[in-house]
Parts: sequence; C-alpha cells; structure tokens
Amino acid sequence: MTRTDYLRLRNAYIPAEIKIIFVLESPPASGRYFYNPDGPTTEALFGAMMRDVVEMTPTCKADGLKEFAARGYFLVDATYTPVNRLSDKEKEATTLCDFEALVADLRQYAKPETSIVLVKANVCRLLEPKLQERDFNVLNRGIMIPFPSTGQQSKFHQRIRQVLGM
Repeated sequence: MTRTDYLRLRNAYIPAEIKIIFVLESPPASGRYFYNPDGPTTEALFGAMMRDVVEMTPTCKADGLKEFAARGYFLVDATYTPVNRLSDKEKEATTLCDFEALVADLRQYAKPETSIVLVKANVCRLLEPKLQERDFNVLNRGIMIPFPSTGQQSKFHQRIRQVLGM
C-alpha cells in the first residue's frame, strides 16, 4: 500500500472534533493497518486501543473505529513507510526523513489545545523533543508508552491509562 492508500483508510474516520492524536511509528509491513476496517479486531494495536482507551470490545473493526472517532481520538503515523522490518538505524532515518510530513499532518488536524500521545519507545525518544520545539501539546512527556505486543501489553495498559488520566 502507498501513503495515499493509508490516508484514504485513515481519513474515513476523522473525528468531528479531535481531542487526542496518537502518534505511532508506521503501518506494519504485514498490512494489518489500524484503520483498515476489514482487518480482525484481534490486531495488537487495535485490540489494545479498544480495550484500554475506548473501553469496548467491538464485534467488527468498523464499529470500533467509528467509536474511536466519536470520542475525538485520531491516530497518525510518524511515517507511512512500513519500518517494522528495518534495522533500528533505518527506522530512525525513515522517521526523521518524514518528520516534516508528520508536522504538516499534525498542523492540519491539531489545535493548540489538542493533546498528542506518542506510542512506542523510539517514537517517544525521537519525536517528543522535536514536537515540543514545534509547540505541540505532547501529553506523555517523559512517559514512554510501549507498543502493545511482545509482552508489553500490561505496560501499555498501565501507561496509556496513566497518561490519559483514566
């Protein structure tokens, strides 16, 4: 899929009023994209966001995505080039290369009071200072929220709820 394909899927679920923008690394190389309504509800990120943020168990992704948007939540990726199969150095380079596109994306949707929540260790480390320099309201300053897979689900649950005040 191309960046345009990902944005087409994502933009079908833009909230009427965006309260929180979650910034993640990139769509996965597997094609299991958060905003693909045809995917299974058991996808790691989708399942965690539904369980720990929206607090629901949807029967299909479309229902969960509609509720996610209805609550003012929006998810963007730091890059729309899948990086999960790249080396750490390549991930960092790709993310930094696409930083200005991320800033433009955030400026399009974020008001000054819109909270930004960074998810995944490298996203937090790389982007927190850069986004703060650009005057974005990064909610999880200094709190690293891990991606909710490979044994990190409980840390994700605890930290995302801490940051969101739940």
